[in-house]
This record gives sequence, C-alpha cells and structure tokens, in this order.
Amino acid sequence: MSDVQTAEASTSPAAPVKKNTRTFVGRIVSDKRSKTVTVLVERRNAHELYGKIVAHSRKYHAHDEKGEYKMGDMVEIAEGRPISKTKSWTVTRLIEKAKLV
Repeated sequence: MSDVQTAEASTSPAAPVKKNTRTFVGRIVSDKRSKTVTVLVERRNAHELYGKIVAHSRKYHAHDEKGEYKMGDMVEIAEGRPISKTKSWTVTRLIEKAKLV
C-alpha cells in the first residue's frame, strides 16, 4: 500500500523534473541584437600529453527574452531547444553585474 503512495508522490506535477542539460558560465561580449546576447565561455584544462594548462574559449549565442543582461555581465547559460539557426542556449541567471569603468 505504501509503495503505491510513494510512486504517486514522486510523479506529482508540483515536483519539477531535473533534466540533464549542459550549463556554462561566461561573460557577455555583445548585446547589440534584440533578445540575443553573445556569451564568451573560457575554460582551462591540461594538455593530454604535456600537461600544460591551455585556455580554450568559445562564443555562444544565448536567448535573453527581456533584454535585461548587458555587456560585461557574468551569466550562466543552459542548453535548450533550437531557437534559431545559431541560438540554442538560454540565459538562466545573472552571476555578477558588470563593473562600471
């Protein structure tokens, strides 16, 4: 009897289902397009043979529905469905606001 109750409780719509989506943290380098920001993600890892730390960077186009993120902000992006030809990432949260110079 208790097995049925626990099975029903785990499939309740109130509990959000966590998907295995990739997330990256990067800095916004362009916010010129509407609802789109360009995020530069830098990662560092050791070279396979020589062990030297090598920096790799890549730019991702991310969806920003409200246009609230600006150039220089540190944000987290998550992978989602394709929104356009080059955009399949969405900005999920702001980590650090850009510093005023």
